[in-house]
Amino acid sequence: MSTASIIGGTGQIGLAVAERLARDGWEVRLVSRAPPPISGPWQHVGVDREDRDAFRKALAGGADLLLDCIAFDQRHADQLLELQDDVGRLAVISSASVYCDAQGRTLDEASQCGFPAFPVPIHENHRTVEPGPQTYSTRKAAIERRILDGASATVTILRPCAIHGPYSKHAREWWFVKRLLDGRRRIPLAYGGRSRFQTTSTQAIAEAVCFSLNSDQSQVLNVVDADAPTVAEIARAIMDSMDRHADLLGLPDVPYPPTRGVTPWSVEKPIVCASSVPSKATYAEGVGRAVRWLIAATQDRDWREVLPQLAVYPAHYFDYAVDDQALATAGVKHISI
Repeated sequence: MSTASIIGGTGQIGLAVAERLARDGWEVRLVSRAPPPISGPWQHVGVDREDRDAFRKALAGGADLLLDCIAFDQRHADQLLELQDDVGRLAVISSASVYCDAQGRTLDEASQCGFPAFPVPIHENHRTVEPGPQTYSTRKAAIERRILDGASATVTILRPCAIHGPYSKHAREWWFVKRLLDGRRRIPLAYGGRSRFQTTSTQAIAEAVCFSLNSDQSQVLNVVDADAPTVAEIARAIMDSMDRHADLLGLPDVPYPPTRGVTPWSVEKPIVCASSVPSKATYAEGVGRAVRWLIAATQDRDWREVLPQLAVYPAHYFDYAVDDQALATAGVKHISI
């Protein structure tokens, strides 16, 4: 039986991959500080990766696949390289945020340096930022470089985009779900709802991991849904999944960052990625799982407890007075989908 150890395995990505591998007959071990939110056909080992001795002990015995869902800087890459002698294959979750445009601009500095202008689509061989400790993107790039340069095992680097799925701590879909649950009948959208920020389901990530197992070569893979919906199309998919509907109103274009109608996908220029992995499901086909989980998880709890990472976003996403002000401005147009 093939074996897999998943670091950060009790989060949204780890659980999706664990469920997929278990269906294929793998023996799966989840390695994380927190226990899994659901039971499943896996073993859980509770450990903090910053406790290096305990972490190495938790991963003793090796695995055919070691997947790291929570590698955030080069120290974590070095941890993985220390374990590689007992591992058949390494896989690391990175991010499409490592890409930069011809002027070196990335998402991290968009509000200060101008929004990056990427080709449509962005391929896996597109230019990335230089590795370093400065930003989220440069740290992810440093992890990639360290692993690819230092590993003797086969390596897969996975670059998802705007991730959606159950058990998220920062589910972007809540921006629409909460408004619909609160009975908002008119919803303003920055950039006329035309923004395209590539989406990635946790199921697509699980499929990409399985796809990578067919190759004995190290590889970098974008991970995407079968489409790249606009914000208005995202809204329609969420509304259809809830069987609740509201009018979508597009706001006039303004310099980035906008201040009204700002969703978690609102970008000035499109971010669309191409992938070597065959995409099986569109956003609309996959988002229902995330929406159903969100409604159930927040039914009897403060949403800020369920989605702590979304709760600290810099914009106050649920100030309906701001929504009403936006709807009263000139140039608002009804969006038909």
